[in-house]
Amino acid sequence: MVYILLGEGFEEAEAILPADLLRRAGVEVSLVGLEGPVVTGSHGIAVTADVTLEQVDAEAMEMLVLPGGLGGVASIQMDLFATALIQKARDRGCWLGAICAAPSILAHMGILDRRKATCHPCVLDEMGSAAVRRDEQVVVDGRIVTAQAAGAAFPFGLKLVEVLRGREAAEQVRDAVLYRG
Repeated sequence: MVYILLGEGFEEAEAILPADLLRRAGVEVSLVGLEGPVVTGSHGIAVTADVTLEQVDAEAMEMLVLPGGLGGVASIQMDLFATALIQKARDRGCWLGAICAAPSILAHMGILDRRKATCHPCVLDEMGSAAVRRDEQVVVDGRIVTAQAAGAAFPFGLKLVEVLRGREAAEQVRDAVLYRG
């Protein structure tokens, strides 16, 4: 199971597009509402989550994805249950995905210490000892996938498919949606 955390003010494209691409690859995905079942993104789009944070089955978690959007990132960082889930994912060896401003959450938690990562330029100062790759849209280091911003949502989503289901599955999804990036 892949869980995608949605806090108020999340960046819609960075959550919905990866969820869509993962589901096209046959991956089970649940959108997780931090504050309840309906979460409003940074551009005013209300999304009905599949589950609330309290309903997450951490034992079934294969990957945890953190979309950006400064409001959504702040919501995640201020939620003790959300940060505990991130720590549990790391401790259990689950995949972690973070895009845009969300890699700063992992940096604040020490998860990106001395690891390669990328992020939105607005949070570069918050990346601690991470080895930030400013010119790469998507970076994989160990079981952590990071991406720059909404413009990287397609390659980020496809990389999530690849690390979970293999390159062939990612290529099939890419071809099915006619992505040419």
